[in-house]
Parts: sequence; structure tokens; C-alpha cells
Amino acid sequence: MSVSNVSHHYFGFTIKCEMEPSESARSFRNVKKRPAIRNGSPRILLFGYGGANNIGSEARLLAVIEDVRAVLDPSASITVPTLNKTKQSRYLKEDADLHIVPFSTRSVIKLARLVWNHDIVVLVEGSCYMDTWASALLLVYLWVTKCANAMHKPCLAYSVDSGRLTPANQKRVRREASKTALIITRTQAAADRLRSWGVTAPIEVTADTAFSLGMIPADETRLAQIWPEATSGLVGMALVDFYRWPVVFKPWGGSRNCYRWPFYFSTSNTRLHASEELVKGCAAEADRIVAAHDCSIALLCMEELDTPLAQKVHLHMIHRDRARVFSSCQYSLFQMIAILRSLDALVSSRYHACVFAMAAGVPMVAVGHDLRIKDLFRELKLPDDLFIPYDYAERLTRLSKCVDSLLSNPQPSKEAILQGHNLLRERAMRNRQMLKDFVERYGWR
Repeated sequence: MSVSNVSHHYFGFTIKCEMEPSESARSFRNVKKRPAIRNGSPRILLFGYGGANNIGSEARLLAVIEDVRAVLDPSASITVPTLNKTKQSRYLKEDADLHIVPFSTRSVIKLARLVWNHDIVVLVEGSCYMDTWASALLLVYLWVTKCANAMHKPCLAYSVDSGRLTPANQKRVRREASKTALIITRTQAAADRLRSWGVTAPIEVTADTAFSLGMIPADETRLAQIWPEATSGLVGMALVDFYRWPVVFKPWGGSRNCYRWPFYFSTSNTRLHASEELVKGCAAEADRIVAAHDCSIALLCMEELDTPLAQKVHLHMIHRDRARVFSSCQYSLFQMIAILRSLDALVSSRYHACVFAMAAGVPMVAVGHDLRIKDLFRELKLPDDLFIPYDYAERLTRLSKCVDSLLSNPQPSKEAILQGHNLLRERAMRNRQMLKDFVERYGWR
């Protein structure tokens, strides 16, 4: 069947979409006049950042699916849009009631059609209201919200976060996020930021859905099976190349820098030099930990995109025989959780590395370029110096001091983290009750 290209404008961008001729002749405004189909259980659209081999997104999605099936019915109809169906299918299997649908950030009409074909829209991406990683993803979440509002579909932002935004994106969030039926944030600071931007939608505060994820195997021998040589202590490093973000929109930029066309990682000579210095600094700190504390180093890639950085750090290490790269491309969600909970200490730039390690009270220090881990540490009442801004001039010196302190006297941090984990897990359990109240409000139970 032939297709034609149709241009659509949203949030200042012109997007070309491929449509069948019969569809291209019909405006989007006409589509939304069709009668709704409301037979049986509601059809749920779980929209987030899937299909990227991202451990945190995988865990959140599994937890949300558990909540949806507990609140509605084990056979509730669920659709999960994904950036890559093959990668999504590694941990999420399709069946008669669960469907995985590929989408592109450019497919605005397809996204609108997905919204139209469902009864309830749930935004499940934790990094929902921030542009640290990419404005494109933020605009997609806002577009889905806009479509749901225009089509009179209830839209729920489920245990999400907010972060730094450009002034233009703050205005967009204020305008579009205010159309959400309910926003549940995972920290109080996230809720406060949304309100400070003028978002008028109802906002509740709980905790990340990953805290309530069930069915996690408690296999203490798994690390010994994966890495039997790591017997004298283990420090994890979950690293991010801060200088490649955010991704930017442009027609070309070289395959090495392509995130997903037409989006490319940020590049410049200054950024490339900063990335090289980051690699050297992380490798030096890893070697120092091996020499000073006789610990092995687990280089943890919580997302596929972290793997090149971890591999470079490993190659720059002197004691590379005492380190291994654990990538989300090769290891499952539960294997990564098992490793995280076996650590003696964690150096993390990834939010969910901290979340999963907390269950075992792993002492941790973070180097971050957004507000998520900083907010998390404040809710745990951890000392402020355990969060180190990525652009702090004495970053490496301060990191070394924190690691030495955590390894020499782990108990105070361990106790605070375990206490905080119990509190956040209790708060996370409220997500399911809020979801139940939400669907009942719209007559679906």
C-alpha cells in the first residue's frame, strides 16, 4: 500500500509522518470525534522509555504492570510502546493481554492513535519532566499528555520525577503537564519544582515504583557464580558520560554520535576532552581503591549507552585484572540487582543503581549531573557531601575521601540507608492504592 508524507507541527517542531492516503486526507481533529469503545476492562497505555536496555526503566515498568494487574485484573489489556521491540522483549513477553508496540519520537500521529485506542494513559518514565537527557523525550511525554486531554482520556503520571529545564521547556511543562489528571512524584522536591513552574494538576508524593518491585530472587550465590574471583571485597561504579548529553536534533552528525536519527549526542572539542578526563579520573580512582582497600571493581552499565564509557575506564586501569564490566546488554535485571546488593560500597551516577543497592544497605556516594540522586539522598538524610556535582573542581579528591570513609566505617551509612529504604518502600506501596483510586474515579472498577 502506498503512503504519503504529512507534516505536523507541535511544540515548535515540524514533524513528517508516513500515513496511508485515506489517513492523510483526514485531519487529526476529525479522528478524535470517533466514539469511544468501553467494553470490559479498560485498555491501559503504559508510556515510557522502553527498549533501551535500561535497568531502571525495566524495573519500573515491571512494577507498574504488577500494580495494574493487581488493581484491575490479571488479564487487563496493556500496551507498552517501545523504542526497540527486540530489546524490550528480553524481559517483557507479549501475550493475549500484553502488547509491545514500536514507536519513534517522530511518529506523532502514531502516538496520537495509540492514545485514542486506549482508555487510560499512564506515563511510566521516571525522568519524565526534565531535559537533562533529551528535550525530544520530554516533548513526546507532553505530546501524549496533550493528546489524552484533547481526547478526554484520563492521564496519570505514575511515580515520576522533575529536574532542570530550560525556560522554554518550563513553559511547555506548565502548559501541558497541567492537563494531567494526576501527577504522582517520587520525591517531595520533584513535586515542589512542578508547583514552582506553575503546574496546576493535582500532585501527590510517594516513591519510585522500583522500591515495590516483587519477585526479585534472593540468590546470594549468584555473584559467586558470575564472578568467583571477587572474594576480597567489591566496589561498584555505575558511571555516566555526562558530556554526551543532552542529545540534540540535527539531520546528520556521524554514526558514532547517533543516538537515534535524527537525534545525536552533544559533541565538541571541549566535551570530548572532558570525557577523556572523566575516563582517566574514574580509572585512577578504581586503581586507587584496588590498591588501598584490596577490593575488586564492578563497572556497572545500568543502560546500554553506558557501556562504551565503562569499557574505556577498564582499558585505562592498571589493575584491570581486578575489574569487570557488567553491561545491561548482557546481564538481566535480576543479575544486576544481585551484583548491586553484593557490593561493599557504590559510586554511582545512576539513580536506580542507588535504589537497588539500598535494599542491602550498601554505603554509597554519587557523582551526578541532575537532581534525582541529590533529592534521593536528601530524603534518606545522608550527608550532603555524599553527592558530588559532576562539574565540581575537586571532584576526584572529594570522591576518594568519601570512598575511604565509607569503606573504613560503613555502619553509620548502612543503618541510615536501610532505615531510609524501609520508609521509601512503604511510600512506594501507596502507588498501587492511588492507582486503584484513580481508575475507580473514572468508573473502571
